[in-house]
Order: sequence, then C-alpha cells, then structure tokens
Amino acid sequence: MTRRIHYGELPKEPLINSHGGGSLPPGFQAALREKRASGLARFSLRLLVRHPPQRGFHPRNAPLTQIPARRLRRGLGNIIPLLPALSVLGLVLGAPFSLAAMDWPSVNGIMAGNFGKNENGKPLLGAFFETDGGILAADDGELIFSRAGVDHASRLPSPLGFWHALDHGDGIISIYGRFDSNPAKIPMELKKASLIARPGISGWSTKKGFYFSIFDRKERRWVNPSMLISPFPDTRPPNILSVQLRNSEGRFLDPAQVRVLSQGRYAVFVNTLDFLREGDGPHLAPHRIVCSVNGSEIGALNFETYSARDGSLMLYRNGLVPVKQVYAFPPAFEVGEVWFTRGQATLEIITQDIAGNSRNTVYRVQVE
Repeated sequence: MTRRIHYGELPKEPLINSHGGGSLPPGFQAALREKRASGLARFSLRLLVRHPPQRGFHPRNAPLTQIPARRLRRGLGNIIPLLPALSVLGLVLGAPFSLAAMDWPSVNGIMAGNFGKNENGKPLLGAFFETDGGILAADDGELIFSRAGVDHASRLPSPLGFWHALDHGDGIISIYGRFDSNPAKIPMELKKASLIARPGISGWSTKKGFYFSIFDRKERRWVNPSMLISPFPDTRPPNILSVQLRNSEGRFLDPAQVRVLSQGRYAVFVNTLDFLREGDGPHLAPHRIVCSVNGSEIGALNFETYSARDGSLMLYRNGLVPVKQVYAFPPAFEVGEVWFTRGQATLEIITQDIAGNSRNTVYRVQVE
C-alpha cells in the first residue's frame, strides 16, 4: 500500500528550501515506489522532443539537451519507436499516452525570479511568481505531501512556508510553496490546472506570491521548469552589465579598460541580467553563458539542472562543479578560467535566454 502523507504532517528530516539546503523529505519514498514502477518516463521524452540533442557529445554528466538520442533511447528501453503503439494501447486501457508539456501554475502572475537566478550568492532552484490569482497544478498528479494551515507536528520553521508536492510519475515532482494558509483540503488526485492554493506570504518570502520548482527524484536533481514548460514570450536578449577578470593575486581587472594583461591564468566573471518586460521589470538569470578566447570555447555555464552530490549542490560548467565556485557577488557568475599567453587575444562573452535571444560582447587585449 502506498503510504499517504496527511495534511499538516511533517517528516523529522530537514525540508528542502529554495537554495538547496536539505533534501526532499524521505517520507516521499513510500509514496513514490508505486509511481516509479509504472512510469513511462514522460519527463525524458519531453526533453528529447522539445530539445533535440547534439551528436557526438556524451559526457556522463552532460546537460540534458546535449545527451545523445541513443543514450536516451537506451535509458527508456527503446521506447521511442513504440510511441504509436503506446498511444493506441493507452487509448485501449483508458489512459491516453501524451507528450504534452506541463503548464505554468499561474495564469497572470509575474515571474519575479527564475531558475538559476543569483540570490545573494546562491541559486534559485525554481521560479517565484508575484500574483493575486490562484495557484494551479502544472499537470495531472497525485498529492503526496501537504503542509497547510497550522502545523502542530513540528516546531521548526519551513523555508517554503505552506507547500504542496505533486507526483507526476517517473519520479517527477512539482512543488508549490510560500503560499497563504489553506486549511481546506484538496483532492489526492488532481487534474492539470486544478486550483490547489492561493498566493500569500509564508516561509522565506517577503512579497505576496508563491514558489514553484520541479524535482527529478530518480536523478536527484532540480530541473529548470522552462525545460518542460513553454517559455514566456520574450524578444529581448539578456543584458551584459560587465565582465571582469580575476588574476592569480585575486585582483579584478576590467577588459574594457585594461588593454594590456600579464600572461597567466584568469577567472572570468560575467555580470548579466535578463528581463521579460520592458522597463524596470524583475531581474532574471539567462539560460546559458558562453566564454571563448580566440574563437575557442573555454567555458559554458548551463542553467538546466542542479544535482545533489555528497551533500553539495552541483551545476554543469564544462562538467559538474559546486555552485559555490560559480555564484559570485550577485548577479555575477564565474563562467570559467582562461590561460592567456603572449600575443593578442580576443575574449568573447555570449549570453542567451531560454527563448533563444542572445547578446555578445567582444574584448581585444594584448598579453605580455
């Protein structure tokens, strides 16, 4: 029997927070066993369909969009060629098989923070919406955890405040938090776009709204919701506010002002912001930052997933690295390290948002 997590019940283990502290409550495990056994890997299939992988690039911990199709097919048990048959079988069994993506849990909300945003030197692992409208289920799912109303089971504060967790199958969990107290119970089985809560102020929030994130239980990683949900309309490329180089002595140099550099190793920091709206809208993080020297890529930072490894939060930057090596004074990011040798060098920085808009800046320096 699948153990149900009752309203207001809190596990003894630490709760997750928006910056990766703690982990998902182990109380989820019993509720997920049954779902894992019957999942059809909708999450992986969506990624394959919406983000075609690149050929010839398959490191073990590569970003999801760069895993080759043959590896995904092997991991899914060669399910891709069987999709037509699965669709027919699903109709016969009364459970149509669909590759439809999730929807955002807010209709008119303003995204005030997105996945990967640098918040005081720590990453945001989901999205924060400012809204007065209702919070909706992103997809069909089963309610497996709820902390709503007054909690008498634990005296420890929750960073997420009042929150719900929905299981969508194959280990994919959507989490909705920091909303207003909602003592009214909601169904255990929810349909997409079902009202599940009202926005409010709870947990670590200071503005009225709610927090939304997606966790891949099987791979133990947080997933950028925009990888599964159609991005918001956006035609503006991210802004590159500044680029700085830090030498071996810890001194920061501006390549726009310093035309001559000493040869050696430098860390590259990029201060960049993205906007969804004209004017002074909320500051967001880009989806990808690339650094190249003389036409060769030396650093690529991808805001696609954050993985948990040995108690540390990791992200992909030419391989998995701890987030503390990437997140600098906000909103800057350490994109990589470069070794400058004598001669003329061309440094190029490219930032790209999830909608595909990009901006680049080029610096030419003399290395002695």
